[in-house]
Amino acid sequence: MGKITGFIEFERVAESYEAPGTRLKHYKEFVLALDDKQAQVQGARCMDCGIPFCNTGCPVNNIIPDWNDLVYRQQWKQALEVLHSTNNFPEFTGRICPAPCEEACTLNINNDPVGIKSIEHAIIDKGWSEGWVVPQPPLKKTGKKVAVVGSGPAGLAAAQQLGRAGHSVTVFEKSNRIGGLMRYGIPDFKLDKSLIERRVSQMEAEGVEFQASTYVGAAGDATEDGLNVITTAELDQQFDAVIMAGGAEMPRDLPVPGRELSGVHFAMDFLRQQNKRNAGDRIANQISAAGKHVIVIGGGDTGSDCVGTSNRQGAASVTQIELMPRPPEHENKALTWPYWPAKLRTSSSHLEGCERDWAITTKCFKGDKGKLKKLVCTRVEWVKDEATGQMKMQEIEGSEFELKADLVFLAMGFVSPVAAVLDAFGVDKDQRGNVKANVDNYRSSRDKVFAAGDMRRGQSLVVWAIREGRQCARAVDEFLMGTSLLPR
Repeated sequence: MGKITGFIEFERVAESYEAPGTRLKHYKEFVLALDDKQAQVQGARCMDCGIPFCNTGCPVNNIIPDWNDLVYRQQWKQALEVLHSTNNFPEFTGRICPAPCEEACTLNINNDPVGIKSIEHAIIDKGWSEGWVVPQPPLKKTGKKVAVVGSGPAGLAAAQQLGRAGHSVTVFEKSNRIGGLMRYGIPDFKLDKSLIERRVSQMEAEGVEFQASTYVGAAGDATEDGLNVITTAELDQQFDAVIMAGGAEMPRDLPVPGRELSGVHFAMDFLRQQNKRNAGDRIANQISAAGKHVIVIGGGDTGSDCVGTSNRQGAASVTQIELMPRPPEHENKALTWPYWPAKLRTSSSHLEGCERDWAITTKCFKGDKGKLKKLVCTRVEWVKDEATGQMKMQEIEGSEFELKADLVFLAMGFVSPVAAVLDAFGVDKDQRGNVKANVDNYRSSRDKVFAAGDMRRGQSLVVWAIREGRQCARAVDEFLMGTSLLPR
């Protein structure tokens, strides 16, 4: 694959960024993608490793060595066909996937894996620019109707696959625009929303219908005014199959004294407002970080997105704290490869300006006249419980300290889908509050109701959602037709 000696001859070259001083002035994407020649050289680094661990490291099982080789040979259209054979939306994953495939790359044993994500990005962007990405409407219709609840990556992948199989697919989304958490949960500077619009247009040309501003469930459970409501009973009457593909939208809270103070917000409320503002929506009670001291609680991607957004809004300072201990700078390859390792990860948002600290727990929020002023924190250590063998947290005596704060964003992950939606469908739940369904047939406990993505597996990556949507689509196709030609 690639050039036989390419991994010896060529060094890894990553995508570059606009300078922080420039990119902080806007919300547009700032990654400078590889040009054709750079991508060719990076594709040449893909070695004939015998067992391509990158394939299994990738949740959608992208056939990575094949399209690396095709890019090396400058056969771009064929590379796009191979890429699309496993991934409906590589323009999403080529931008926001953390690239577990690169951690699994054989060259990563030497800390210089093939730049798989950057090559994927180059392939799909070239495909769109050359006009190779076109609608693929079915040759004939089956007469079967499928409802997809949720228009995130799982719902979109399932809808596109089923539409191409000939079924009549309708996607329901409670937000005013299609895209789910990709639309309103991921900042524009990481994923330009025109990319979603472009795919929606393609899917509409393939026959998929979209109904935004539509809540599925009991009318009394709709949390926003002006939404259309369709009940689960109506879906049951109108459709031959239903896929529950919503997100894990219930954020983990921090129930400590002072939680009610003005200035303490869930991270997603903050990110959603900024994305809506960028889209031209009018926002009431705008959360603004301008001139404020911001604390982000939680060290994951959502927290990083809050850092980048706060800096673009003109925060006076941004600090991100994390309950877990600081990860090592580099993993022990002998112990972790080819699996996803725990190691320190610094995002582009961190590089724009952020203080980071680890092994900290928040004791309480303090304020004045109802407004947040500071956090009271203490340092913790993690020790092994001799009885259970599990690691447990304990506070370090005398380590209490305060952090100045005008705004706090809770970015500690998501615990489950919205329970009211699951209750409206009457499906069984697993121990974590997700829809109980397996990965063999993705069926819930309700007849003809399926589940995929975060609503089934819990909070996860966009690439995992695409995988689940594709596999669920095959299961639904088999359910409706008795057999399926769709790939798993």
